[in-house]
Amino acid sequence: MQAAERSALVGAVQRNCDLADARYAREKSMCTYLLDMREHFRWAAALPLGAAPDRAQLREWIACREKNWDDLPADDSSFAALPLGDGLDPFDEAGVNAHLASEGWVYGAGLGLFGAPLFFLATRDSAQRRDGARVLITDHEWARGVAAPPAVSRGDTVIVRLDALRRWLWTRVEAGTRQGTAFAAALRAYSTTDRLPEAVEHMARGEAETLILHELGELRAGTVLGSEWEMMLAGAERRTELVLRAVRDLLADCLVTLPELLRREADRSLLFWFATFDGLRRQLAPELAAVFGDEPKRIDHPTLAAAARAGADRWQVQAFELRQQWRDGGGAALGQATDRLSARQ
Repeated sequence: MQAAERSALVGAVQRNCDLADARYAREKSMCTYLLDMREHFRWAAALPLGAAPDRAQLREWIACREKNWDDLPADDSSFAALPLGDGLDPFDEAGVNAHLASEGWVYGAGLGLFGAPLFFLATRDSAQRRDGARVLITDHEWARGVAAPPAVSRGDTVIVRLDALRRWLWTRVEAGTRQGTAFAAALRAYSTTDRLPEAVEHMARGEAETLILHELGELRAGTVLGSEWEMMLAGAERRTELVLRAVRDLLADCLVTLPELLRREADRSLLFWFATFDGLRRQLAPELAAVFGDEPKRIDHPTLAAAARAGADRWQVQAFELRQQWRDGGGAALGQATDRLSARQ
């Protein structure tokens, strides 16, 4: 691929990212939106990780981005074909990646939280086969949207985005690494010098494996739950979707992530897992958090293993019950069931 062709492809992917952002980026809370835009500015401006943006420049950039969004078409049919071959559908992830295999690039396309389209284009770092799945790790990102999940799984493919993971870790560092927290303990375990950037890089490289295990767990959970689960997600109200995703995440971690990390005695990864165990997942499964205590120092492996085994049974049964509610009463019954589940924790 010639330089001009690469530039045209990056431009086409980025425009589709911008179209998706124009429709969906501002649907978050104002606080989350501004934090996401701050990080997106650092990426767009190629600032060093952890560099504090100039506030005036950031405000001007956000205002400019929002004006550009307002000038873009407001429907999903406006996503442009990609300039490969005779033109490829932007959602044909497999077809695009077949064209890019020899270029060392990886293209991502799919639907994220609340049905928001997600696109990215990145340099391939590595590729491997794991448990019947193709696992891709990407690094430098050439095009991306405001939302940049560090890991995704679709079909039989898992993708971990190192650049997005690094940036997310830096947001955690900037939020504070108070002594006694699981994140501080995990970061300290990756520190070989006093230089914070090196610790974050080591953590990103090391915890890419934890993200892979979780996504492999998602694939296994998907096999257990069947195709109806995706149909439930696609038609769910927002609160219901959040609960459904949390239930599947818990099942994935209890089936794969926690048992495998325990088998390896990977304590720093267990601390990282605990540091990211928050929101609805922690609300629904407080017993998993209780194993670590308020100030994690030594992980009780037998107790955590027992909690994971119990969780694998519990969340599979719970998922089947939610699926049955949906079969019997549709979206309304499913919404009531997820409301009861989240309210009684």
